[in-house]
Amino acid sequence: MSSATTTTKTAEAPTTGPRGRTIRMAGLIAFAVIALTLPLWSTPYWIRIATGVALWAGLALSWNVICGYAGYISFGHVGFFGIGAYTTAILMQPDHGWPFFATLPVGIVIAAVFAVITGWPALRLKGAYFAIATWAIAEAVREFTTVADWTGGAGGLTLPIGPGSNYFYYVMLIAAAIAYVLCYALLERSRFGYRVKAVRDNEPAARAQGIDATKVKIQAYVLSAVIPAVLGGINAYWITFINPQSVLNTIITDQLVVMVLVGGLGHAWGPAFGAAVLFLVNEQFLSSFGSSTSYIAMVGVIVMLVVLFLPDGVVSIWGRSRRTRLVRQLLGRAADDFRSGNAAGSGGGR
Repeated sequence: MSSATTTTKTAEAPTTGPRGRTIRMAGLIAFAVIALTLPLWSTPYWIRIATGVALWAGLALSWNVICGYAGYISFGHVGFFGIGAYTTAILMQPDHGWPFFATLPVGIVIAAVFAVITGWPALRLKGAYFAIATWAIAEAVREFTTVADWTGGAGGLTLPIGPGSNYFYYVMLIAAAIAYVLCYALLERSRFGYRVKAVRDNEPAARAQGIDATKVKIQAYVLSAVIPAVLGGINAYWITFINPQSVLNTIITDQLVVMVLVGGLGHAWGPAFGAAVLFLVNEQFLSSFGSSTSYIAMVGVIVMLVVLFLPDGVVSIWGRSRRTRLVRQLLGRAADDFRSGNAAGSGGGR
């Protein structure tokens, strides 16, 4: 057996077998303890940062469902985020007086129905045509909220003041955690997930096997729509004021795309890594330098480096992807050549 293969197996060993499962379980428990106890030992600033990380991790996950698993690039996912935000904001106005948690199921239903109505024709499109269609749908939602009186128009809506930062941190964390567990169960550990991937990889072959591809795609689209709707409602109550520019801005979708690409497209936990990295970089960079233009340039460099050297995203460092194995083999061969060259040089010197 070659030393390169040995290097590859050695590098992959911690992620496989009983030992790998134990390490992953220990890491998950440690993360859960830190996340659940954060308000007890952290400052308000970091609680706000953690709340933002949970929000963006959940949003990135929703985009990963439709793109990474279903294979459709959506540029209009912000529309569902805005639907959830406006549903909560409208129902919590003094004229209606709904309690906060009662508004979230309504937002889920509206987002799901809207996803079915728009997804049925849009999912018949492919590639750039679907991307443009979803972008147009999101823009239509934004224009509607701008001119409609009962949405507050361009002036937006103000919500009641919430209980406090700890309250929203736990609500956002629980919502994001439920979304990840649900998507992991549905897309990684069920027949539905295999059907979604089969349709993504080869739709004609999937149809030949008796899979209703249209139904599967719409179900995946609905799943990817209800997550941002819930998070949008929570975010609206958290920030206490929304308008079309704040919750229906296309920049939100752009950020989701970058977060998923950096974290790992099609990976179960990739969006969480990408969201955490880029949100923290954004907060720290802007607070230190205050230049959004420089931040955008820096994000562009990060995306370029990830695409070139980690095509499967940051999570592939710990995974067993084909590209990562290839990189490890190349590094192992380079190390062997380096050691051989040093040994030859030392021998010549003597």
